[in-house]
Amino acid sequence: MPSQWEQIVVDAEDPARLGRWWAEALGYVIVHDQPDEVEIRRSRDELPGLLFGVSAEAKTVKNRLHIDLRPDDQEAEVERLVDMGARHVDIGQGEVSWVVLADPEGNEFCVLSSKRE
Repeated sequence: MPSQWEQIVVDAEDPARLGRWWAEALGYVIVHDQPDEVEIRRSRDELPGLLFGVSAEAKTVKNRLHIDLRPDDQEAEVERLVDMGARHVDIGQGEVSWVVLADPEGNEFCVLSSKRE
C-alpha cells in the first residue's frame, strides 16, 4: 500500500500566528494548537493538513514549493488576502495570469485566475 499524504510542514518564526493566518485565508480549522506547532485542515478529519512548526532561521530565498489558490474571483481574493497581511512580490514571473503574493512571513503563493476566465 502506498503512503498517505498526511501534511505539508511549513517552517515559521511564529507558528501560531502564521497557522492562524493560513487557517483564515483558506477557511480551514485548527486541529492542533501549541505555541510551537499548529496544524490546520479543511475539516478536522480530512487530510492533508498544513503543519506550522518553529524555525530558528528567517526565510531568505524563494520557496521551492508553494501553494496555488484558485478563487472564484481573483481580484477580490487578492484584495482580501492583502487586507489580511499578504503582500505582492516579484519573483521574476513577468506577465502572467496569476498573482504572486507572500504571506506575513514571506512565503510565496499564487492566486490563479478563476476557471471561467
